[in-house]
Amino acid sequence: MFIVTAKVPERRGVLLGALVVLAALAAALLLRGRSAAAEPDALRAETNAARVAYLASLGWEAEEEPIEALLVALPGEMVEPYRSYNDLQLRQGFDLTPYLGETLERYTYAVRNYPGRPRGCQADLYLSGGRIVAGDIVCSGADGFIAPLEFPRE
Repeated sequence: MFIVTAKVPERRGVLLGALVVLAALAAALLLRGRSAAAEPDALRAETNAARVAYLASLGWEAEEEPIEALLVALPGEMVEPYRSYNDLQLRQGFDLTPYLGETLERYTYAVRNYPGRPRGCQADLYLSGGRIVAGDIVCSGADGFIAPLEFPRE
């Protein structure tokens, strides 16, 4: 370990301190701008066309128009069944925790190409501020299930 000392006149010390503070602020603003720019544009889905394109980018053949669009109010704390649902979201890189107590938009699309199930499956996309914050694939029937948005690889 090295220790460096220097005798700096008081005036220069104040100037040097101000420069250090300005450099720290500039670095913080630069990093903040980078993190906002690093958010994937693929998750921006303010229009129906953008939502269908997002599903297509994952491999889904979805109907062009949603079969349902509604608002979903999340509870103020993570309770069941939201906790289990959020576990599914966490596995695919989403997290509903920051949205607790908020109302999300949900768009549901019929999907035509779930392997082995030509009917009865749909994709749900949950949005906040025009960004996809959660989603799932639901297949109904006696052997129904809920799955992540990722297209299943056989």
